[in-house]
Amino acid sequence: MIKTNPAVADLPALGIVFDGAVDFLPRVSSNGTFGALDNRKLELAMDAVTASTYAQPGTVTAPNAGILSLLSTYIDPKLIEVLLSPTEAENIYGATKKGDWITQTAAFGMVENTGEAASYGDYNESGRSDMNVNWPQRQSYNFQTFTEWGDMELERYALAKVDAAARKNISSANTLNRMMNLIAFYGVSGLQNYGALNDPNLAAALTPATKAAGGTSWSVATPTEIIADIQAGYASLQQGTHGTAGNINLKSKLTLALSPVSETYLVTPNSFGLNAMTLLKTTFPNLEVKTAVQFQSGSTYSYQMFVDEIEGQRTMETAFNEKMRAHRMVMATSSMRQKKSAGSWGTIVYRPIGVASMAGI
Repeated sequence: MIKTNPAVADLPALGIVFDGAVDFLPRVSSNGTFGALDNRKLELAMDAVTASTYAQPGTVTAPNAGILSLLSTYIDPKLIEVLLSPTEAENIYGATKKGDWITQTAAFGMVENTGEAASYGDYNESGRSDMNVNWPQRQSYNFQTFTEWGDMELERYALAKVDAAARKNISSANTLNRMMNLIAFYGVSGLQNYGALNDPNLAAALTPATKAAGGTSWSVATPTEIIADIQAGYASLQQGTHGTAGNINLKSKLTLALSPVSETYLVTPNSFGLNAMTLLKTTFPNLEVKTAVQFQSGSTYSYQMFVDEIEGQRTMETAFNEKMRAHRMVMATSSMRQKKSAGSWGTIVYRPIGVASMAGI
């Protein structure tokens, strides 16, 4: 149905025809009167009426893209973990369990065969063989960490496809393992608990030779100079003390532990394309190179060379009394928490004569 007013009635004469479904509301011109059609402008019902403009009214709501941006956000279900330095103590030295989580002191029996021989005689009573036993001791250090969950917290993380309880449990295991690794290298102050790098029975670190380019750093050393420094450590092992020379030879299984930075210098080639790593495998066929960031202290780099075992006895190994103990879950009104604990003896150096080190490489 078409409703007309004096202005609309003139439109068919100009050839403007409207569908019958179009419904017009009464219009007024800008001056409030209906004059000739060519002097008038049609206006929408809600147009602002002014003498010269016919703008749309301002909106009540704020302009926006139409939907919440979150609705067009993709959440990747795979979590990307932040990289942390690796824990390499057990990989380098091995690991063993001593006692249990209530054990505070460990005693290690050390037996020495003693004796003297005398000229034989039917009635000669001289000569005697005996033994001597010492009991070096170590003290354990127990440590702990907590994990906590709230009901609302878990459900909120679940909206983002994050299993918060599982991730916190993983974090607790990582925390204990890193503490175990730290003690394995440095021990615990105030206790008879020592690390592989500071056991008081270890020999003092050797000093590397001065390089042709100046200084002692492997960063300016040739492959031959690097091998010479490693050979110095091996010679120290082979000589030993108290008549132990000969227990270590080129057939012995050796480990060379150093910083990842120092390892890169092992593959620096010389003018003939040879590098220290190639020479090392030729010189020491049973030597394995392992790395840990603990062999860098500030700007000082070091290495540690040790024979893995002598006559079936390991030279050194990390030890723990409890790897991880999960204690009871404590329930609150809308949350829960759990303690986890572990214990370490540090690194037990059974035979210090099987370990050599060098600082300043």
